[in-house]
Amino acid sequence: MTIDQQHVKKIARELSLAEAQVLATARLLDEDATIPFISRYRKEVTGSLDEVAVTSIRDRLAQLRTLDDRRMAILKSLDERGLLTDELKGKVTAAETLAVLEDIYLPFRPKRRTRAMIAKEKGLEPLADLIFEQSDFDVEAEAQKFVDAEKGVETIEQALQGARDIIAEHVNEDQTARARMRSLFADKALLSSNVLTGKEEEGAKFRDYFAWQEPVKSSPSHRVLAIRRGEQELFLSFRILPDEAQAIAELESLFVKAGNAAGSQVRMAVQDCYKRLLSSSMETEIRLSVKERADQEAINVFAENLRQLLMGAPLGQKRVLAIDPGFRTGCKVVCLDNQGKLLHNDTIYPHEPQNKKQEAGLKLRDMCERFSVACIAIGNGTAGRETESFVRELSLAGSPSVVMVSESGASVYSASEAAREEFSDYDLTVRGAVSIGRRLMDPLAELVKIDPKAIGVGQYQHDVDQRRLKDRLDDCVMSCVNQVGVEINTASRQLLTYVSGVGPKLAQKIVEFRNEHGPFAARKDVLKVAGLGPKAFEQAAGFLRVRGGAQPLDASAVHPESYSVVEAMARDLGCAVAELMQDEKLRKKIDLKKYATDTVGMPTLQDIMAELARPGRDPREQFEAFSFADGISRMEDVQPGMRLPGIVTNITNFGAFVDIGVHQDGLVHISEIADRFVKNTTDAVKLHQRVTVTVLEVDMKRKRIALSLRSVPRAATRI
Repeated sequence: MTIDQQHVKKIARELSLAEAQVLATARLLDEDATIPFISRYRKEVTGSLDEVAVTSIRDRLAQLRTLDDRRMAILKSLDERGLLTDELKGKVTAAETLAVLEDIYLPFRPKRRTRAMIAKEKGLEPLADLIFEQSDFDVEAEAQKFVDAEKGVETIEQALQGARDIIAEHVNEDQTARARMRSLFADKALLSSNVLTGKEEEGAKFRDYFAWQEPVKSSPSHRVLAIRRGEQELFLSFRILPDEAQAIAELESLFVKAGNAAGSQVRMAVQDCYKRLLSSSMETEIRLSVKERADQEAINVFAENLRQLLMGAPLGQKRVLAIDPGFRTGCKVVCLDNQGKLLHNDTIYPHEPQNKKQEAGLKLRDMCERFSVACIAIGNGTAGRETESFVRELSLAGSPSVVMVSESGASVYSASEAAREEFSDYDLTVRGAVSIGRRLMDPLAELVKIDPKAIGVGQYQHDVDQRRLKDRLDDCVMSCVNQVGVEINTASRQLLTYVSGVGPKLAQKIVEFRNEHGPFAARKDVLKVAGLGPKAFEQAAGFLRVRGGAQPLDASAVHPESYSVVEAMARDLGCAVAELMQDEKLRKKIDLKKYATDTVGMPTLQDIMAELARPGRDPREQFEAFSFADGISRMEDVQPGMRLPGIVTNITNFGAFVDIGVHQDGLVHISEIADRFVKNTTDAVKLHQRVTVTVLEVDMKRKRIALSLRSVPRAATRI
C-alpha cells in the first residue's frame, strides 16, 4: 500500500514523533508486521517506539486512509454529476476531518425533496436571494411579484414563506454556521434525561437518571452509557442541546445584517433553520460523538483491566486440586498435574442438604496425599466461602495453600468447543473445575480460551461498538501473550493463536504437527509446519520458547536473527553460549559497541544482554496466597465501620469493585479511592490488588456494599 507523505507529516506532528519514525513504522505495518514484533525486534528501524506509539500510528493511519476513501467517493460522485469545480475540488481535498468533509458535500448530496426545493420549483429563489442581501426595499411589494396561483404561490405570505425556506436551507448548509453550532453543542450543550411516563417502577434501576442534567462535555462514559441503555430499554428519554436562545443568537450574528424588513425575514428564516434543521442535525452528530467518546473510555478501562488480569501472578507448574463449589449438587473436585493435565475427578457433598462433611474430608485427604497436591483452588461463586472454610479446617497432607479463584467465564469455557475438544468424556462441571485450577496455575494461558467479554472486568461492554471492542481486546491479549512468551511444546491452540504472526489456522497446524511428530527440538523446526513460511517465522520465533533443547537461546526472547551476534560474543570470549548465559563475569567483559551494526544497534544489544542474564524471564509478579477475614462469608456478616481485607475485582471510571468474601463485591467510589484527589481509578488501584477497606454502608435490599480506601473515610457514599 502506498504511504501518503502528508499522512506521515500529520501523524508525526500529532504524536510528537520524527517523520522517519512514523514512515518506518507505517512501512512495517503495511508489510503485515505485528505490533509486538515491531516494538520488540525492530527498535533500530523505528527509533525504539513502544507498543503504545506503534498502535497509535496504526490507528491514526487507518483513520486518515478511511477519510481519504470517503474523499475519493465524494469527488467521484461530484464529477459524475457534473458538479465538480476547481474551487470545490480544492475544498474537498483540503478537508482534514470527516465532519468538515461532509459539511462541504452537504449542499451537493443527493436528497429527498425539501421545502427549499419545492420553493425553488415555484420560482422563488430570486426573491430569497434579494431578501438575503438585506438591502432597504419594500419586501411585500417584491413578494407580490412572485404570487402565481398556477405555480402554487397564492399569497404574499406563501411567497415569503418559500423564500425563507430557501434561506433556511442555505443557512443549514453553510460551513461556518455548522462549525459554530458544532462547537457550541460540544462546549455548551446539556445532557438531560427523564423517565418515560408510567415507567417509574419498572425502570427503578435507572432512577438516578429520572430527572438528570449535566454539561455533556464533562459527562463520564459510564453515565452516558447508562442513560443510553435506559433509552434503549424504553425507560428513559434524553436530549443533548444547548440553550436555544444562545444558539439562535449565534446564528443571527452570522446572517442577520440589517434591522430592516428584509433583515426580519432573514431572522425568521434563521430561527426556523435552527429549530427545524440544524438543532436536530447537530444533536444527532453530538449524540454519536459522545457515544464514541464514551465507548472509547469504556473500552480503555476494559482493556486495562483485561491486561492486569491476564498478567496476574501465576502459581506456576505445581500440582493443584481444584474445587467448583456447590450446595445441592455438591462440589466438583479435580486433580491436575504440574502441566494442568487432568488426573482425577470426584464429587463431594460437605454442605446442606447432604452435609456429608466426614466423607468429603476423607476424600480430600486421600486426593491430596495420592496426588501430592501443592495448592487448592476454590471457585469464588456459590458456596465458595463455605467450601473454603471447610477445607481450611482439614488437616491435609503437605499442608497445601488454599486460594480463592475467580469463576468469571469458567462456565463459558465449560461449554466451549475448546473444552469439548479436550474433555469430550466429561461433563460441564468437570471442565469448569479444571478451568478454575488452570487459571490459578497460569491465568494468561487459561483465560485466552475465553471470550474476554465473558470475564467480567469491563463496564457496559455490551453497549459499546463491538468491532472496536474486539479489536482492542485482541490487541491487548496479543500484547500480553507475546510479552510473556509461549512454550511451543505445551501451549494450547488458543494460546498459540495470539503469538505474533501465527493466527488460528497456523496455531491448529502447529498443534497437529506436534501431536503427530512429537515435541519440537528447536525453534527452527517450526518451519517444518505446513504453511508456516519465513515471514511467519520471522514474526513468531522470538516469542516462542523451546526449553531443554540443544540451542539454549531457543528458551529465551533472543530472536534467531540475532543468534550469530551472541555466538560471536561467546566465540570472542572462548566459551560456549550456555556458559555466557550462566556466567555474569563473562558477560561483563563484553563491549557491546564492538557488535553494533546498521541492523543490530545498541537497543537490540541491550535487550540481548538482559535476556542472557535472565533467559525466558516471566515479566509477571510472583504468586502470593490471599485469605479473606474469618467469619465474614455473607452480606449479613458485614457491618459499617469494619476493616476488611479484599481483592480488587473490577475497575471502572466511577470507582473500583472489591471482593471481601461475601459473594457480593463492594464498590469503592472514586471519591473514596485515596486520601488525595484521583481523576482516574487506575491511577490509584490495579486489578487483583490486595487492599484493606472500610465498610461505609450495607444496603441489603439493593444488594450493595459501599467501601472506602481512605485512611479516614468521608461519609457513607450513596449506593
